[in-house]
Amino acid sequence: MLVIWQPDQVGIAILCDKTFVGRQPVKVFLSFSEYRFWTGKGEYMDHLLEDALQKQNRKIAYFSMEIGIDSKIPTYSGGLGVLAADTLRSCADLSVSTVAVTLLYKKGYFRQKIDAQGNQQESPDEWNPNDFLKLLLNKVSVTIEGRTVFIQAWEYQVKGVSGSTVSIIFLDADVPENNPSDRALTHYLYGGDQKYRFSQEVILGIGGVIMIKALGYTHISRYHMNEGHSSLLTLELLNERKGKAEPIWDVNGVKEMCVFTTHTPVPAGMDQFSYDLVSNVLGGFVPLDFLKEIGGKDKLNMTLLALNLSHYENGVAKEHGKVSREMFPGYHIDSITNGVHSATWVCDSFGKLYDKYIPGWKNESFSLRYALHIPKDEIWNAHQEAKTKLVDYVNKETNAGMDVKTLTIGFARRATAYKRADLVFFDINKLIAIAKNAGKIQFIFSGKAHPQDWPGKDLIKKIVNLSHQLKNEIKIVYLQNYDIELAKMLVSGVDLWLNTPRKPLEASGTSGMKAAHNGIPSLSILDGWWIEGCIEDFTGWAIGQIHEAESSDKGNADSLYDKLEHTVVPMFYRNREKWINIMRHAIAINGSFFNTHRMVLQYALNAYLD
Repeated sequence: MLVIWQPDQVGIAILCDKTFVGRQPVKVFLSFSEYRFWTGKGEYMDHLLEDALQKQNRKIAYFSMEIGIDSKIPTYSGGLGVLAADTLRSCADLSVSTVAVTLLYKKGYFRQKIDAQGNQQESPDEWNPNDFLKLLLNKVSVTIEGRTVFIQAWEYQVKGVSGSTVSIIFLDADVPENNPSDRALTHYLYGGDQKYRFSQEVILGIGGVIMIKALGYTHISRYHMNEGHSSLLTLELLNERKGKAEPIWDVNGVKEMCVFTTHTPVPAGMDQFSYDLVSNVLGGFVPLDFLKEIGGKDKLNMTLLALNLSHYENGVAKEHGKVSREMFPGYHIDSITNGVHSATWVCDSFGKLYDKYIPGWKNESFSLRYALHIPKDEIWNAHQEAKTKLVDYVNKETNAGMDVKTLTIGFARRATAYKRADLVFFDINKLIAIAKNAGKIQFIFSGKAHPQDWPGKDLIKKIVNLSHQLKNEIKIVYLQNYDIELAKMLVSGVDLWLNTPRKPLEASGTSGMKAAHNGIPSLSILDGWWIEGCIEDFTGWAIGQIHEAESSDKGNADSLYDKLEHTVVPMFYRNREKWINIMRHAIAINGSFFNTHRMVLQYALNAYLD
């Protein structure tokens, strides 16, 4: 039967078999034809009905604190948000019925400017959602510190190659009904203090569940939490299912509905909030003694809350799954290794090459294994086109005078201490000797440091200062305001991708996967995804040894210099045939596997299916 809730508002037509969120229907019809006759709206209402039916068929609700779907929509800070967007693109391509929920950050993360001395300066990255998103009619509310905070929703539709779409719902508290401090709660990504962050997570988790149901997504079978920021959604689900007379918490019922992906390999990186703060913000949403049972005895640990209320949990690489199980003994934490959306991260020149030799690759990423049959000269020419574009951009922006014929090494990650962007400069004299004797090298760096990450800011300053100090021996640039568009140029335009995190702190990493899709080999620490992706001298090269439990700066630097001096630089300049063969294997082996099409299919099989 067809139940009409608010016929005076466009699009509120829900096909269902039970009362929707406790509200009473306005009118009930037995068929679409009876409904069309009543409305007199014909094909227009057919479209609205089709939209309502699509909402009814959405089974997966994907929650993420950040989603980087477009560089012009600055609602992401880095890898977590970009991964979320790539996941949703693959869901659309593969027709995995999904709706996504995140927050609308009208002032973005921040715009980064780096001065001549290497100091990072931040400013708001303001944008107008009306330019990219559709404002929806519905408003819902949550309670924060005893106040009613209203939330509106904006929609972005991700269109897949299959014709399917995935809706991203952006939650926005900047509405006239709220006071000024509450309106600002969704202004900044990762801004403010602990109360600001926890209030944001209330809006995302609790408000997100309420909103998608108000929008008509009433048949969700799985709630996927992409990191612990959204784990308060489990409390909303518990409240929905509790007994009316006595609060009986249906923990098992909620667990069956929830999936949790952790991206953090260290306890310090997990969101934790004092129970005084939680009680102040949430009030009596759930009893405190019960919350301590499921969320941690001393503090509310958002990761622990998600683990205790999910039927499936996973890390984002095989090694990370192992590390997570050691951190949380007693939990069966699986692993699904991250990937990237192939069609998004392959540059134009390689895209044309794949269209020519691997038709259908965009929706069958596994077919990239056939890259081994692409002629080597065409691989090299496609790379040279991408490299020339990058070098021209760098020279225009920085006046660095970089040379397209010089071995160009790229490093672009979030600027933070454990990623060790400066490891390659551990012994400057050694690096200069390699550039002088083995062959010229030049470096392109990029990445933002969180505004409160002072060691990360010092890293940027150090590299900028070294670029001045070494300008006569090695050209070095640090490109400011790293975003999706700049990342696309970097991962396709450099010759070698460098990654030097401190073990075991790399959960996965995806930048090297993006590079591999463009034939760029990696020189990386054996941590995260690279443990699985490194086939020495075939897809790239390892820094250090697999058996090393923790990183030694000196040991890793020595290994890095050894690979550069005796293998990488000589091969680039004197054995081009072998270098291109490694490029082809990077595509065929790593590009064909480390993609979100494979990843989403694993989630569907392991986590989503009943």
